[in-house]
Amino acid sequence: MKPSNPIRILHLIKSLGRGGAEKLIQETAKRHDKEGFEFFCLYFLHRPFDLAEELEEAGVRVHLIEASDLALPSLLGPVGKLVQRLGIDIIHCHLPWAGVLGRLVGWRRGLPVIYTEHNVWQRYNFLSRKLNKLTFGMQDLVIPVSEEVKRSILLGHGKDRRKPVLQTITNAVDTDHFTKNRALGDSIRQQLGIPERALVIGQVAVFRIQKRLQAWLAVAQSIADSHPEVHFILVGAGSEMPMVRTLIQELGLATKVHLPGTQTEVLPYLSAMDLYLMTSEFEGLPVAMLEAMACSLPVLSTGVGGIAEVVREGQEGFLSASSEYLDLAMAADRLLKEEALRIAMGDRARKRIVEGFGMERMVRQLEDCYRSVLKARK
Repeated sequence: MKPSNPIRILHLIKSLGRGGAEKLIQETAKRHDKEGFEFFCLYFLHRPFDLAEELEEAGVRVHLIEASDLALPSLLGPVGKLVQRLGIDIIHCHLPWAGVLGRLVGWRRGLPVIYTEHNVWQRYNFLSRKLNKLTFGMQDLVIPVSEEVKRSILLGHGKDRRKPVLQTITNAVDTDHFTKNRALGDSIRQQLGIPERALVIGQVAVFRIQKRLQAWLAVAQSIADSHPEVHFILVGAGSEMPMVRTLIQELGLATKVHLPGTQTEVLPYLSAMDLYLMTSEFEGLPVAMLEAMACSLPVLSTGVGGIAEVVREGQEGFLSASSEYLDLAMAADRLLKEEALRIAMGDRARKRIVEGFGMERMVRQLEDCYRSVLKARK
């Protein structure tokens, strides 16, 4: 039986760039029960190519209050008034900055607060960790995106705290949309000037320090030394772009590494790839990797965060220790030489995502969480 009034959820997030957390708000909104739930999103840092328009198209009413990190204390009043005006029932926060703000607003307004933790605690800066810990009890439910993230919370927050409840909900992907489209992939190869028979290794990422793109390029150089016919695609942009451009030139990879920039639709680029490479120093559970696996790409990655919970060594790909990322070049060498193994791993990668990381599962779990926190408050 449907409720007479939909439950109103406010997603609170610092920015709407094209990272995994932001994309999941958009993708889950498309599939939520529209009669039972109504979604809003408030963000504070506007960037080019953000997801605001796409969120609106997905049925999320988007609001912007422009503010910097230092303005956080002054936002309690404006955000509280917006929450009251919109008739919000639950505040759902993402990442520490928005988490601290959302908890304080929820406490002042008497509203339940849910927080999705997208990363391991140890990788946040000192102030983020401190404020996160100080306010962590001021919320009803925390959703870690992987068991590794959950362990980091228990280590940082303490195992004997009664509140909040922790419930792991792993990230997910639209497996109907993310399936390899060879025609789209061939079109991208032509646009980038990649020979038809060349094998392609790539990644989709926000160019942040945590992605360690200098390590990615070091692996690419090692692969290119043994396989000069291989091409590389790095899709995305961010603060590390100047470093990436400079290093590509220094390593002599200018004709091999392609930088198409930020893309609103990444499926064609994933469809142009044969292997997916990551060298991150830390992760929660990267959505772009799940999308790549859904597109039948074997994964070569450092086994950080929740990655090893999805990619099984020798099954869907190969993993290395964070400090031993150059080992990924040797794994790539094997997959580039053994076509049958590459295809089999890609098939297993897609099967793994379809069976365990579909979007419908995530949406139903989130809706159950929303109902449960409201019920617990009655």
